[in-house]
Amino acid sequence: MSAGRDFYAKCPEPILVGLARKGDRDAFAQLVRLRQSWIRNLMRRCCSDPTLADDLAQQTFLRAWRRIRQVKRPDRFGGWLKRVAVNVWLQHASKNDPLKNADDADAWDDAAPARNDVVAAGIDLDRALASLPAHPRLCLVLSYHEGMTHEEIAEVANIPAGTVKSHIRRGAQRLRARLSAYDRAPAGKGEA
Repeated sequence: MSAGRDFYAKCPEPILVGLARKGDRDAFAQLVRLRQSWIRNLMRRCCSDPTLADDLAQQTFLRAWRRIRQVKRPDRFGGWLKRVAVNVWLQHASKNDPLKNADDADAWDDAAPARNDVVAAGIDLDRALASLPAHPRLCLVLSYHEGMTHEEIAEVANIPAGTVKSHIRRGAQRLRARLSAYDRAPAGKGEA
């Protein structure tokens, strides 16, 4: 590691943000290194497509670089970046066909899952999330994956808190219905 990169690696995040706000590309590159996994995981939960998630994460960081001077509180960079990511996701979702997943309900197999393990459950959860409309999916991801309150989600997504609650309640109901086969799966089914 070069001496300059070593310096940035040791800097606290608020200092990196302050340097990046002044145009320091190396400081911003370190911010990307620190936050890229988190943003990619957030986007993967939102879209269930790893390639698209990587593209959306890249768009998030490009937009963040262009707007880094808007960060008023460097110690709250994570929240600001999350808001940028949410806006990137919502913008992407609004450009796509809102009825894209309407027929997916018929494609779900009501049979119990063939394997009752963590990997299969994760795949099925991702599929179930992907079948939800963009806003309910985002609200569920921010609530359960990011641990955000309804009020925080309302602020980040720029929608009323009551709507956030409705999206989470209805989205969770749809997920439970889609994943109900796990409740019916006999113990040990599909295991060798």
